[in-house]
Amino acid sequence: MIDLRSDTVTQPTGPMRAAMAAAAVGDDVFGDDPTVNELEAAVADRLGKEAAVLVTSGTQGNLCALLAHCQRGDEYIVGDRAHTYMFEGGGGAVLGSIQPQPVPTGDDGMIDLARAEAAVKPDDSHFARTRLVCLENTIDGKALTVEQMERSAALAARHSLAHHLDGARLWNAAAALGADPAAVAAPFDSVSACLSKGLGAPVGSVLAGPAGFVAEARKWRKMLGGGMRQAGVVAAAGLHALEHHVGRLADDHANAARLARGLGSVPGVEIDSCATNMVFARLRPERPGIADELARRGVLTLWTDASGRLVTHLGVTSADVDAAVAAVAEILA
Repeated sequence: MIDLRSDTVTQPTGPMRAAMAAAAVGDDVFGDDPTVNELEAAVADRLGKEAAVLVTSGTQGNLCALLAHCQRGDEYIVGDRAHTYMFEGGGGAVLGSIQPQPVPTGDDGMIDLARAEAAVKPDDSHFARTRLVCLENTIDGKALTVEQMERSAALAARHSLAHHLDGARLWNAAAALGADPAAVAAPFDSVSACLSKGLGAPVGSVLAGPAGFVAEARKWRKMLGGGMRQAGVVAAAGLHALEHHVGRLADDHANAARLARGLGSVPGVEIDSCATNMVFARLRPERPGIADELARRGVLTLWTDASGRLVTHLGVTSADVDAAVAAVAEILA
């Protein structure tokens, strides 16, 4: 099957499985798993941060960040299309009594900074205390520029707020911008970065920031059930991904552009956007059951009504892209 549903469907490569099998392990809760410690140090170094902690997922990393930055009755400012607001089960509110304050997200993925600044609450008992600004990069495949992120950091600094990045696809953003990952992370006090998705590890994210913040986040990780034992098996996959899969992200971006060009040439298909490794397409007229028809032809996709998001990753080749385009053309012909 050619699976374009998400970059979360990647499978560990043979060399990655070998690295996992050979990993030296210990008890991570005791802090003596050497492979976990190596991974945390490597990610902290690559992101230009003082320390880092391995977490089970991007959702857990973002939640640990919210809980470490904020207290009960505080709020965080976040884009109204951001993953931390829409797709993480309301964890900050449910588990931390932290109120989200959504602001509009522009077509480029950047939050409306004027609206964000206006949303900062005065020191008044009527209001939740504003403590944090969150960005996401990439968002809908679009990479925020370093300048955009720096402007958000300046807003946070003006109001003595913390600044967090949901960097689930930070590595894609860095590749798209031609920037060092540390430059993408630099405007933020804390950064959560996935090892799965584009990097292809089977599980895991890393939350990085100042040592004191990471120590606090580690406490929350334990409380959230994320204290793992012989986690070096997982960390070894992340280390392999950092060494071998970051440089190839440009291939995924090129395949996404190839997919957008191919689909855009099919009558009845419109391309809404294509950035990094994501293609957003629309069918005109709508074709109910398009996902089932494509699956019967060996192509897995996700559609909502007439709109689809197709994602390239290390399990998708240029030949797969061409086959997927041919399958769409055959169905719509």
